[in-house]
Amino acid sequence: MDTSNCFHCGNKIIKKDEILFDEKRFCCNGCKTVYEIFSLNDLSSYYDFEASPGATPLDINGKYDFLKNENIVSKLLEFQEDTTHIISLYIPHIHCSSCIWILENLQKLQPGINTSQVNFPEKKVRINYNPNKTNLKQIVALLCSIGYEPYISLETFDEGKKVVDRTLVYKIGVAFFCFGNIMLLSFPEYFEVNEFWINQYRGFLRWLVFALSLPSFLYSASGYYVSAWKSIKAGMLNIEIPIALGIIVMFIRSTVDIIFDYGQGFFDSMCGLIFFMLLGKLFQQKTYSFLSFERDYKSYFPIAITKLLPNGTEIPVQVYDIKKGDRLLIRNQELIPVDGILISNKASIDYSFVTGEAVPIEKISGDKIFAGGKQLGKVIEMEVLFSVSNSYLTQLWSNDVFQKKVELKHKSITDKISRYFTPALIGLALVSFLYWIFISVDTAFNVFTAILIVACPCALALTAPFTQGNVLRIMGRRKLYLKNAMVIEQLAKVDTIVFDKTGTITTNEKTSITYEGEPLNDFELKLLGNTLRGSNHPLSRRLYDFIPKQEPKEPLHFEEIIGKGIKADFDDGTIKLGSSQFLQHISENTHKKTKVHLEINGVYKGSYIFNNQYREGLEKLFERLSKKYKLIVLSGDNDGERKILEKMLPANTTLVFDQKPEQKLHYIENLQKQGKNVMMVGDGLNDSGALAQSNVGISISENVNVFSPACDGILDASQFQKIAFFMNYSKNAMLTIYMSFALSLLYNVIGLSFAVTGNLSPIIAAIIMPLSTITIVSFVTTLSNIYAGKK
Repeated sequence: MDTSNCFHCGNKIIKKDEILFDEKRFCCNGCKTVYEIFSLNDLSSYYDFEASPGATPLDINGKYDFLKNENIVSKLLEFQEDTTHIISLYIPHIHCSSCIWILENLQKLQPGINTSQVNFPEKKVRINYNPNKTNLKQIVALLCSIGYEPYISLETFDEGKKVVDRTLVYKIGVAFFCFGNIMLLSFPEYFEVNEFWINQYRGFLRWLVFALSLPSFLYSASGYYVSAWKSIKAGMLNIEIPIALGIIVMFIRSTVDIIFDYGQGFFDSMCGLIFFMLLGKLFQQKTYSFLSFERDYKSYFPIAITKLLPNGTEIPVQVYDIKKGDRLLIRNQELIPVDGILISNKASIDYSFVTGEAVPIEKISGDKIFAGGKQLGKVIEMEVLFSVSNSYLTQLWSNDVFQKKVELKHKSITDKISRYFTPALIGLALVSFLYWIFISVDTAFNVFTAILIVACPCALALTAPFTQGNVLRIMGRRKLYLKNAMVIEQLAKVDTIVFDKTGTITTNEKTSITYEGEPLNDFELKLLGNTLRGSNHPLSRRLYDFIPKQEPKEPLHFEEIIGKGIKADFDDGTIKLGSSQFLQHISENTHKKTKVHLEINGVYKGSYIFNNQYREGLEKLFERLSKKYKLIVLSGDNDGERKILEKMLPANTTLVFDQKPEQKLHYIENLQKQGKNVMMVGDGLNDSGALAQSNVGISISENVNVFSPACDGILDASQFQKIAFFMNYSKNAMLTIYMSFALSLLYNVIGLSFAVTGNLSPIIAAIIMPLSTITIVSFVTTLSNIYAGKK
């Protein structure tokens, strides 16, 4: 029987079944077909990332016929519109970079697939496709044909059950059983008991110990062998190679000892080694699962949604308090937080956050509307179908479209060390072995194994993600919600902070408003109230709360021009409100205060004057920040409050007024061209372009739903005065990472020096290895908590 391997899947080929094609060997027609598909579609690079990365495609005749049923498919879909369907499929075979590459190029294999995105830790692929060109059954058939059969279960979709993999726990149990019993049987050997019956059964007891070691050696340690073998096949050297080598050397050495009656061998040490290393692996697995926990929507979205009570009262509620059957009011530019049914006559919804397509979709009353869409135009009412889906909203925020290209310094350090760690370790073990073999064979084997076991980059690899995970958690608890861990390093690099004025350094809640002009009658107030009702601008929200409550009436036409104003047409009148330029009215007021001008049916009526209330702690915050950062205030308002701000803020603060949204974006772009690392703090509506352009964009949340996926973080307005703390904390987080790098390297140097000199036994090395991980995790947790406690 020939032992050659299949070029596609890596399985051994039986000579009679071998298929030769394109000078390559395949184990079956299925593997050959997949290779042909990839070659014809210019996807041969699939085989460049890892040797034999594929799986043998399975025959699925009739298995997925249930996907013809539209009701079933609609249950599985995350998003469903005329030309766009989105689904996430769990694919157990995802295991390497080749898998990611081919699954993110599905559009080359199947017309109709727009994009596909892999979530490697969860083994899921999110597919965006056009239902007019392909369907879910065809996509699943394609995945099966290339060896990536998805796991589809309606029960798990409905109930959210997760299959728990307990393999590691079973392996630990087997290793512990073997370790404990071998220790028990080895007691006479330990104490060199020479009783007659012990001598009589010594050979039998040694072979019994050998038999008991096999389950631990073959089953419990199997993960190390598989991982090491895959790494060698891929032409890479991972940390599992020295561990697997150490275990195999101990097993062979101990077996030789028993066969030639040299002694009892080291089966107890080997089983203890496997047990303690698996225990360390379990701890690491628990740590990673704690880090990769999906922070729920309570953490990610501290935004208020307007809920309509049965009596018509409008109340702001947190997004996570929304329940099935609730009526919601969605204003212009507001994100739809949940799936629901449209109650209003019609709506125009922009799904570009979800699909990447910026063309608004028209909806009529009774249509289903999906979370992630942005309402354009007049205010609409909707009824909630499901409570908020955390995974959907977090996925929306983490979409690749909104990710900024950043270089992570700590990651490059980890990658460099990891690349050279294993070859250097194996080299050191061999040199030490050759040195000791001429002095003591026993010591030589102990030194060789101890070196391979004690040195571990696991603690090094764990230090950055665990520190960042802990920092994200602490920041979240203090109401700054960051998109991901990368933002922490970006925050630490910031040297320039740009603040918006209205709704950012001013508060929405304490502003006093006065009216100058012709008094408004009830009819005019009704037009004004129903126009403001549809807008999400901070000034609109404040004015809407200021004027008397009006009976709701839907405008025939509603248009809001960001940075200028609003125009609305009703069946009994037309209204315009906004800046004096928008109304083409020359203001006679010389005091230059923040104003909203009003025009009804072509007649100028007057203006509402806002006496801005600046946020509590603003002066102290700017004083602290000015010592380390260049500070800029960018405002869309006139410079009427320049003197007040010059008096309140540090002398080196730059004040820039009359900036339209696009001018703010260009201003930040120019700062970046000068080599500045810019953080923008603003509201998600008017400043979305500037937030996206900046190195770090922080959106202030204060009882309005102006969330933009382009921002990197959301800060609860009540924590505004703590911005200096968050900036300092991010720097301390990076300091913690570098300190723990040093600690991890120090551990490896000390451990190796003991191992090389023959002063460390393999079993002690196996105990120390997981302890190093626990030490690093404890160190970064303690230090990040200490820094969090500092004022």
